[in-house]
Amino acid sequence: MKKLLTHLFIIVVFPLSASHLDEVVKVEYQPLVAATERLLEAMNYIGYPLVPEDMQAMQSLLENPDQKDVIRGIQTILDKYCLVAVHINPESRVKVKDGPVDKKLLQNGWTSFLVKVHNEGNVTAPLEVQSPNTEPLFHQSGYPGRHRPPVTVPEHEVPNRFLEVAIYDKQPLKEGLSGLALEYRIIQLYSREAGKKEVKFDFNVGQGTQDIGFRSETSILFDIEVPVEMEVELIDYDGTRVFGSLLIKDKFGRIYPAPSRRLAPDFFFQNQIYRESGETVLLPPGEYTVDYTRGPEYLLSTRKITVPQAKTHKESFRFERWINLEKMDWISGDVHIHAAGCAHYESPTEGVLPEDMIRQIMGEDLRVGSILSWGPSWYFQKQFFEGSTNKLSSNKHIMRYDVEVSGFPSSHAGHLSLLRLTDDDYNGVQSIEEWPSWDLPILKWAKEQGAVTGFTHSGLGLKVPGEYLPNYNMPPFNSIGANEYIMDVTHDVVDVLATVNTQPIYELNIWYHTLNCGFRTRITGETDFPCIFDSRVGIGRSYVKMKGVPVTYDNWIQGVKEGRNYVTDGMSHLIDFTVGGVPVGEKTNKGKDFSQYDIKSPQKVKVSAKVAARLEEDPETAERFGDLDTNSRSMARRNPKLEYRYLPMNEKPYWHLEKARIGDTRKIPVELIVNGHAVDRIEIDADGSIQDVKFDVLIEKSSWVALRILPSSHTNPVFVIVDDQPIRASRKSALWCIDAVDVCWDAKKDNIRESELDEARLAYDHAKMVYHKILRESLFD
Repeated sequence: MKKLLTHLFIIVVFPLSASHLDEVVKVEYQPLVAATERLLEAMNYIGYPLVPEDMQAMQSLLENPDQKDVIRGIQTILDKYCLVAVHINPESRVKVKDGPVDKKLLQNGWTSFLVKVHNEGNVTAPLEVQSPNTEPLFHQSGYPGRHRPPVTVPEHEVPNRFLEVAIYDKQPLKEGLSGLALEYRIIQLYSREAGKKEVKFDFNVGQGTQDIGFRSETSILFDIEVPVEMEVELIDYDGTRVFGSLLIKDKFGRIYPAPSRRLAPDFFFQNQIYRESGETVLLPPGEYTVDYTRGPEYLLSTRKITVPQAKTHKESFRFERWINLEKMDWISGDVHIHAAGCAHYESPTEGVLPEDMIRQIMGEDLRVGSILSWGPSWYFQKQFFEGSTNKLSSNKHIMRYDVEVSGFPSSHAGHLSLLRLTDDDYNGVQSIEEWPSWDLPILKWAKEQGAVTGFTHSGLGLKVPGEYLPNYNMPPFNSIGANEYIMDVTHDVVDVLATVNTQPIYELNIWYHTLNCGFRTRITGETDFPCIFDSRVGIGRSYVKMKGVPVTYDNWIQGVKEGRNYVTDGMSHLIDFTVGGVPVGEKTNKGKDFSQYDIKSPQKVKVSAKVAARLEEDPETAERFGDLDTNSRSMARRNPKLEYRYLPMNEKPYWHLEKARIGDTRKIPVELIVNGHAVDRIEIDADGSIQDVKFDVLIEKSSWVALRILPSSHTNPVFVIVDDQPIRASRKSALWCIDAVDVCWDAKKDNIRESELDEARLAYDHAKMVYHKILRESLFD
């Protein structure tokens, strides 16, 4: 990949020798001195101290008994550091005058200046500054279904929107002005561009306080220099050079490059950036903390770096694994990633490009990533659909564009994931509005192409009270998850249900009930990036066993379809799950189908797996909130004592190994599931080691068997068939499904086109007949 430069720096601005700002005479001595001392303390704290000779002069000055000399001397020293002087008249009108300081900035770094405030109005409101150069670089998505969204950020405007401005108002300073006739404030500027740039400032102390004649405005020409180039060498555990994730912060917690000034390939809604070994980042001289990792199979490492005064610098980061699933032939993938919509911007460009998305996949060491085009920016993003693996894929990282049916007329019935399509236009239609208004026709069309079909974010609309499974309460079927699945599954058109990105009880409950009725839908893990989660791809993922099989997208997604996978948040792993010697997802001479173990009569069967999970020993040191969406991260920062392990299962993050932690120990439960019920469990230490777990379980009737660590990971089932009888595990599940068809129909029928309503009614009637037949064949629970 081409060398990528990201520019970040901080500049020290040296004052000019003379000031031309007006002297303020009428000001109280004692509060001015106190405010000046706090100012100097703040300047030292942020790394913007007075130059030594000025500091020495200030110290001598403050010991001077002549109060008038002190008031005059403070201004003589501090005025040299001022970018502007703000005058607030007795009517609270604001006017501005340029200061004498050297007007220099550094690209992608913060520069501090002083602002002199002559406050004749005794105003105590915060000093505010506005600039057209701080306007957003982007407009987030919000217009699904349009052929082209409105251009809210024209591309020619991007070079003008290069600035971030902040008035420093943290301790020991105050948020508002003091009301004193004279004080100094700190203004900080950040630029994403280099070269000569003019910045327009407009100062005020509240709405309507700008002076007439534009005197509250000033335009200043800055000379913005390019900073030091730091090459990052990213070394994997085996010595190879790789892509990785870097989160760079200064001592104030400021993130580099500044997220609000990012455009692709760096995403403004993420804290981290992704770099390939040999690419560069630009940092000012100083100390930084860098968090680095490559996804959940790796440890999150942290270390401090010191960037020297130099034109170039190099830092090496070596990644450390706690587990390597690929060595055991388990290949990771995420089937729900977006390049447009939700947190992405739709202006200046309609989402981001394949070149940007492959960096996300590689940086998280995700072997397979499905990029799903959907309503937002559909007509732009669909150009990247090829009906095959994207050309940017490699033998290590595979990317493919497919479709999520979302923002379409059928969305109310449940969003569909259509994977391995050969054609992405339903029966040749030209617009989204022409697609069907319910799911079954779309699923049939996709299956005719050989696609792998399923529902995304399954739990939406399937809320039930209680944190137990199976759950016999009835959900409302009133949203966009696996709602119409209850009908569609009876037509043999659904391969998978998505899990790990919505509430586990809601996701798993409908799946358990249909498995109890004999259907063999599999589950897959997904993130729905950057909609449900925007911190990284691969938060929800599947691992597919691919021993002796070439790692291609077609082979991987076929493994998902056949159930040769488990789903996980990446923090726990249920490896090589077998029942009666039949590996999950495999077809053997012990059964007539994939994942099937045939026995002639009731008997005990052996269940085994290798299980690995990793928690920090001390729950207090566990990583918190790294996988939350932006809003939830904000909530977490406001309540830092909130921990994953104390969060209810149906609150974000929905699947997280910390929630499985037993008390303050490092132990977690591995549960054996038969027909939806936990019939046995083993507690293991989540110390990162791979541990053998074994169960013996009596199978008295045809059943499905799985393992889970709730809410962190879940296997697909192995079907144990007794005497060739179908699985009819629960009359209560069959009755639940019958009632669910009616509830779903009532919730969806009003959004189905009248021209399609009769066909839809017949399809729902068919589903009820199927479930009634299953009910008659079912044994009592």
